[in-house]
Amino acid sequence: MYVRLVNYVDAINQYRKTKISNRNFLVIAALIVGVLAGLAASLLKTITHHIEDFLQTGFHWEYKYYLFFFFPFIGILLSVMYVRRFIRKGKFETGLTPLLYTISRKSSKVEPHNIYSQIITAATTVGFGGSTGLEAPIVTSGAGIGSVVGRFLGLSYRETTMLLACGAAAGIAGAFNSPIAGIVFAIEILLPEFTIPAFIPLLLASATAAVVARLFYNEQLFFLVTEGWKMNALIYYVILAVLIGFFSIYFTKANSFIKGLFYKISNPYKKVVLGGLMLGLLVFLFPTLYGEGYITIKNLLGGNYFAVINNSIFSSYSNLPWVVLLFTLITIFAKSAATLITLGAGGNGGIFAPSLIMGGLIGFMVAYTVNTLGIAQLNVANFIVAGMAASLSAIMHAPLTGIFLIAEITGGYILMVPLMITSAISYLINRSANKYSIYTKPLAEKGELSSHEDKDTTVLNMMKLKYLVERDYLVLNEGDLIAEKLNEILQSKRNLFPVIGGEDLSFKGLIYVEDVLKRAINNPDQQEMTAQDLMVAAPDTLQMGDPMKKVLQKMEKENAWLLPVLTEQGSYIGFVSKTAIFNRYRALLRRQADYME
Repeated sequence: MYVRLVNYVDAINQYRKTKISNRNFLVIAALIVGVLAGLAASLLKTITHHIEDFLQTGFHWEYKYYLFFFFPFIGILLSVMYVRRFIRKGKFETGLTPLLYTISRKSSKVEPHNIYSQIITAATTVGFGGSTGLEAPIVTSGAGIGSVVGRFLGLSYRETTMLLACGAAAGIAGAFNSPIAGIVFAIEILLPEFTIPAFIPLLLASATAAVVARLFYNEQLFFLVTEGWKMNALIYYVILAVLIGFFSIYFTKANSFIKGLFYKISNPYKKVVLGGLMLGLLVFLFPTLYGEGYITIKNLLGGNYFAVINNSIFSSYSNLPWVVLLFTLITIFAKSAATLITLGAGGNGGIFAPSLIMGGLIGFMVAYTVNTLGIAQLNVANFIVAGMAASLSAIMHAPLTGIFLIAEITGGYILMVPLMITSAISYLINRSANKYSIYTKPLAEKGELSSHEDKDTTVLNMMKLKYLVERDYLVLNEGDLIAEKLNEILQSKRNLFPVIGGEDLSFKGLIYVEDVLKRAINNPDQQEMTAQDLMVAAPDTLQMGDPMKKVLQKMEKENAWLLPVLTEQGSYIGFVSKTAIFNRYRALLRRQADYME
């Protein structure tokens, strides 16, 4: 059945190639991906918000609110149980870092289960109070749709990557009803080497997803901003940007620290218990940490400045401005901790929404403080909006995404200048301390980051030594008589031969055909000469896991054209040559040259 389906699809593709150019067909495929990703975004938001509504208002019990201490734990537990029960063959990863790795090192092959697994785990995590966002899961789900569609239709790496980016852009467009931000996100984060022809599929996929998502889920995320900015407020926007820039540096360091703590815990259910209870306590003390947290920002934009402290055990002090400010400050740091604990404990989600929430709260603090002290009269809503854009720009190293996303979802195009100023300054401050974003840093630390700024390293990172090893060499044992092996040596097309020995067949050295010929001519009667007698040490050796950059460094250091590849135990595997490396390098360069043309 499967073979017949594959043959049928292949026949359709062959017919399609004769009738439709790849560029035009990619437009059709982008529309399909846009529709599917828009449906996925609608489904994720609908399920999540239904869970939230049911837990918060759907049932009534005298002691219901004490359950909020346990809800986040339940959500993370369900997410972990689903992954361990239903995802056994593949690998389940959260966040955008795995997606970047997939594009650069796995030929854009996103595992199909991500299409639905990301939705299920994110809905349970966030719906039950996990303090993360839905955007990273829907981006991964959309990217999975694009990748699967591309591979199903037999498209090339270049075209599959294009559809993957279309799916990611469509996910953002569907989640926020912001098609422009979806396009900018895909270009800025996933396709830094984009060219103009790539814009059309992205445009169609994002617009289609926004339309589809709006048909099924038409709730306004934020109140629209209608008042413009004033010249005398610019200095406060700069102060806001500086504060968020330094906070983003703290958040990046906290991310590494908390992830490291949870990484040391090997048992996944211990992570769930520890993280779930910690998160439950934070949510109990600071109710605004429940779920995505957009409702708090929405209330603040609407003029309800006590939304941060309302419904908490400190709500009776909401009439004191300094208590509101102190509680907001603590909430900002609590939100960062809650987000990272949720992810570290095994929950699914992203830092997209938390970045917006934390930035919005900082913007609120700055404006509310200035107004309360009587220094000036600032538009609080404008500073909340600018803070969201600045935070997203700094943490994700994506200033354009921050600017256009916030402008779209709040209608804040009249704030374009403050958005540009705050986003640029906060981004530059974070970039001065962190060369890589929170997504790319893990890849950079492992030497797996592909960068358009360093073509050589990017291409070398895409190469795997195991695919370049040549194994068709005549292998000699150190006790073999040269006279008995002479015919095989002379008939071989190679000019050197590995020598192994011992019970573990470990690599001992090399024999060059020139040495064999010299001995045969100078000592024709020497019949007892063994491979060990002619063997010389290899200039250096490689291991299968060595990165390609290290391989080339060893070859350059020893001026060697060939080097043997060994196992960790020292057993011989084969040889790798500069010729094979350069051929593969040129092939990848050609693929990179075609990338997104």
